[in-house]
Amino acid sequence: MDISYNSTRAVVEADWQEADVTVYEWVLSHGHLDPTVIAADLRLDEDTVREALARLIAARLVQPDPHDPTEGFAVSPEIAGAQLATPVRSRIREAEEQLARAHAELARFTAGHARHLRRGSSHFRVITSMLEVRLALTEAAQQCTVEVLSSQPGGGSRVVEAMDEAMERDRTILERGVRMRTLYHHTARFNGPSQAYVAAASAIGAEYRTAHELFGRLVVFDRKLAFIPPDDGTRGAVAINEPSVVAYLAEIFEQAWAHATPFVDAASQGLGQVAREVDRTILRLLASGLKDESIARRLGMSLRTVRRHIADVMEQLSVESRFQAGVAAARGGLLDGDEPLAEVPETVIAQSRC
Repeated sequence: MDISYNSTRAVVEADWQEADVTVYEWVLSHGHLDPTVIAADLRLDEDTVREALARLIAARLVQPDPHDPTEGFAVSPEIAGAQLATPVRSRIREAEEQLARAHAELARFTAGHARHLRRGSSHFRVITSMLEVRLALTEAAQQCTVEVLSSQPGGGSRVVEAMDEAMERDRTILERGVRMRTLYHHTARFNGPSQAYVAAASAIGAEYRTAHELFGRLVVFDRKLAFIPPDDGTRGAVAINEPSVVAYLAEIFEQAWAHATPFVDAASQGLGQVAREVDRTILRLLASGLKDESIARRLGMSLRTVRRHIADVMEQLSVESRFQAGVAAARGGLLDGDEPLAEVPETVIAQSRC
């Protein structure tokens, strides 16, 4: 088998000469392998003929008589190729059988590896129903001893029933001396139930801040257990207790908390000021190239509300396109919050139309 396999390599690696074809064709016609006769008939050097015959025999193109090396015959390249392929295919089949046996042996270790994966995956648990999420949050709250960090985008549209349940859970936590900090979107300041909830919880020690933009929904208990939303848009959650991931999420919260402002309802701050802040934030997001849907998600607003704000901003700036609004806002210093929205210089508006 090895000899035949080496013959295959010899065909590939041979230094074929023009004389090889000439000698091959002569053997096809005469059925004779005597180098002296071939050399004389073809007027070639005898050593050249011998070397050609050696290559042709190795390639199975010429097959000598086992009893008389000077006699033999030539075969077609197809037949020679088939003879060379047989041992190679045999080696392939043998290798495949060895691989199959190896896989069978390795399969003995599959169960142990699967158990290891299951132990590792215990750091992440997907919760598929809202009822299970609430039960998991309640259990985590009962075991919490130090702090709760929470980011609640779209706080202005929270369900009253869920907020009642959360208030009871939060009261129990706060009475144990646990610190609670929660981030809402600024839009929560317009929502009556949210205002009432924040007022009641703040009275017993909870802390609330708001921001125009939030990174997403998050709850962290004692920096040991975090809940985030699944990426499929369902109302479930993913519970995480892997230390590095939870610490990373808590740090994201801290950065957002540092840039947020204390919660106040819209009436106490003044509806006009709140509206101007919202418009300025929308201008900044428009200038960064975000689409309406992305802006709505970032601000916790409905798409319809965002588009109404955009229309108001364009009307106040007296521009006809969002691009012009972005240019006017940038040139007028609105993106930095330095100027009231209604007082953009006319020259800036004119320049934005160029």
